[in-house]
Amino acid sequence: MLIRRAEERDLAAVGRLGARLLRAHHEFDPLRFMAPRENTEEGYAWFLGTQLRQDGVVVFVAEQAGQVVGYVYAGIEPQSWKELREEAGFIHDVYVDETARRLGVATKLLEAAADWLAERGMPRIVLWTAAPNDAARRLFERLGFRHTVTEMTRETRPAVRRPGRASAAGPGDD
Repeated sequence: MLIRRAEERDLAAVGRLGARLLRAHHEFDPLRFMAPRENTEEGYAWFLGTQLRQDGVVVFVAEQAGQVVGYVYAGIEPQSWKELREEAGFIHDVYVDETARRLGVATKLLEAAADWLAERGMPRIVLWTAAPNDAARRLFERLGFRHTVTEMTRETRPAVRRPGRASAAGPGDD
């Protein structure tokens, strides 16, 4: 397993992985997360390609037998009065192909990002994870991340109920 900085030649593979991440999040909550599009893979590859040249940003890939099987996208976020936090490292994405899971790939990617952020003086690392993503939450907790904020989302107008979809509210919750 080789963990290295992503290069232009990796963008198609990282775009495919990023598109899977987007699709998984959309399945968790289609009202909160972006919907996949016809060209999601290319769009994600394009976006991460713009990030490769940014100061304060890093994309690492995990390569196994010459194939990219995972990536992490991290960066330095400035102090934010809006979020009530000091400057911090931020893990934006981490994704590992299903065929390479449970082999320590995500841990190695996250530790590479953590080392990169520490070398740049970041005192802490922040990340978000989708509420239903239990496997990711367990991984992050095992690596020392703690719960600090709960994001809650509400549409400005009640969503139209789709046939066969239960309401989030239970009986008597109104």
